[in-house]
Amino acid sequence: MKQLVQIGRSFYAIALFVYGCQQIYFGNFRDVFFSVYQQHLPFLKVFAWLFGLYLIITGILLVLPSVGKKAALLLGAVWLSLLLGTHMTYELISEPNKLYHLGLWTAPLKELALAGGAFVIAYSFETPLTGRLAVLEKIMPYGNLFFLYTITSFGISHIIYADFLANTVPDWMANHLFWINLTGIALIASGIAIILGIRIRIIALLLSLMIFLWFWLVHVPGALSNPVANRGNLLASAFDALAYSGVALLIGLTMKQQKWVEDIERWR
Repeated sequence: MKQLVQIGRSFYAIALFVYGCQQIYFGNFRDVFFSVYQQHLPFLKVFAWLFGLYLIITGILLVLPSVGKKAALLLGAVWLSLLLGTHMTYELISEPNKLYHLGLWTAPLKELALAGGAFVIAYSFETPLTGRLAVLEKIMPYGNLFFLYTITSFGISHIIYADFLANTVPDWMANHLFWINLTGIALIASGIAIILGIRIRIIALLLSLMIFLWFWLVHVPGALSNPVANRGNLLASAFDALAYSGVALLIGLTMKQQKWVEDIERWR
């Protein structure tokens, strides 16, 4: 069990290392991390390099039992701050397109999932914290809901944008639309079931396995075809999948019941 928990943390940590290296290589922020407002930042390359270095260091710290929980909580707060401070303001104020187009929310939803994943990792450490970061422990049990909201939304996107996403299915697999729609249904069902606290362990483990298979069958071949195109978006997306697989694995291994369900039962 402990080895599997460490694997889940490592998947997320490896993704952070890749993100950090990309930040330093390209000298700007990935759109998932910082909205298009980044174009107006002075010394953009410097900020991107520093953030990339922070991600690399945090990825290392996450696999260390002594400081992993603190690093994960701080990272969760950073992701949420960037989401609320840049993505939400852009989408609600500056986005020229219709807000109800789910495709416009892909980048914010990915960052929300990363934030939730960071809190899930923190939850996987059993040692309680003291000090200023301890206040973030109040958010920690609900972090999985951020991740699962993204998973459910992406499932809906798979169905809405099935024709577009069909091109991402490997050529050797027949009936691309079938697999896209099946994936969408699986994501929606998994997200809703875990949010409601229904058979959390088995469903979360199956979700982790499914995303892990995508990582190898869909994302890795795509990333290898052109790892630097669009500022390395295909490569980053591949490691998004690896990080999400790790988060789902940790949910399955460390969560017995949804905290919000426990709260409702306590209030009765």
